Amino acid sequence: MLYRDLDGSEAESPEDLREQYEAELAEVLESVGVEEAAAETGIERDRLDALVAGEAPEITVEEACELLALSEDEPDAEIVRAEVEDRLLLGMTTAVLDVDTIAANIQRDLSGKEVHQRVEGRAPMTLAEYAEIHQFIGERKR
Repeated sequence: MLYRDLDGSEAESPEDLREQYEAELAEVLESVGVEEAAAETGIERDRLDALVAGEAPEITVEEACELLALSEDEPDAEIVRAEVEDRLLLGMTTAVLDVDTIAANIQRDLSGKEVHQRVEGRAPMTLAEYAEIHQFIGERKR
């Protein structure tokens, strides 16, 4: 879901989309084990425990990619991250969107430059930011 479905418009809100990402990550954690995931990724165990408990700890897209890569069914983290970035950029092209338009239409207080840096992977992006950008692009593609 994190990188396979870039429509994002099926979610009712960015929060709903973020919750879907978090549920996917919680499934990986339940199958792999929180202790092993913490050891493999270096992500603090309390944030991973919170994910499994259905809470919404701050997780970056990079960390989410590392967690997904723990699943035997997924490629490594760098491939997942490249897919996320490529699909965002492709979605922007398809929807004819620029970073300033995205920045002006999401709730996050980000400039066009900050959106650009996140979309290209040059600055960390939280799952909440990603969900908001992802859903906005998906809605505009319709």
